[in-house]
Amino acid sequence: MRSLIRPPLTPHTFKDGERTLRYTRQGTGPPIILIHGLSGSGQWWRFNAPVLAEAHEVLTLELLGGVGVQDAARLIVAWAQHLGLPPAAVVGHSMGGQIALYVSAFAPERVSRLVLACASGLLHAKWWRVALNLPRAGFSGRPRFVPVVVRDSLRTGLPNLYRSARDLLRDDVAALLPTVEAPTLVIWGSRDPLVPPKLGQQLAASLPHARYVELAHAGHVVMVDQPRAFNAAVLAFLAEADPA
Repeated sequence: MRSLIRPPLTPHTFKDGERTLRYTRQGTGPPIILIHGLSGSGQWWRFNAPVLAEAHEVLTLELLGGVGVQDAARLIVAWAQHLGLPPAAVVGHSMGGQIALYVSAFAPERVSRLVLACASGLLHAKWWRVALNLPRAGFSGRPRFVPVVVRDSLRTGLPNLYRSARDLLRDDVAALLPTVEAPTLVIWGSRDPLVPPKLGQQLAASLPHARYVELAHAGHVVMVDQPRAFNAAVLAFLAEADPA
């Protein structure tokens, strides 16, 4: 019988100039990079990473400080180069999805596939409206996840939240989307109050090699609200043969 108790993962730190990220590694196989969203952490993948690690090496990132979207993407590219990672599936949630698009743009040779979960990039709003909606977005799903949302929001702090939210909303990926060549899964929660499903449909329609999947009864943190469906969709997508 498989043990339900897993040993804690060893955190590693990578610095590039003034930019810092923390990461953990688990599993073996083709790599998957998990990128959290605004005011998030690696804990937002707690119901996904162990399952994905049964067939892949999963590298779960934590971006530290109020890093901007494109700066975060450059940091991740530098980190992947430092580790000598082979082409990886890059999975990003919310702002992490926006960052993932830039990782693909800056270093397409390092990205085998993209998974964009409730990704920002086409969201247009005042930064303070987004900040005020973050608790609602986090609480719209499973109650068990509320303590993680509160803890990570406090850890991020208002100044970092302001800087990151402002940068996120100033950055429009519309011109970038037609240039993305990686096969892409766009996956959304039907009840997302922060980035509505219509933006997910628009995102998928703007990408050359994308499909759109919507999970019922899921809010903005789709991988927490419907982890089994999310994991199954991602694993099935990654198992597909590359298009000719």
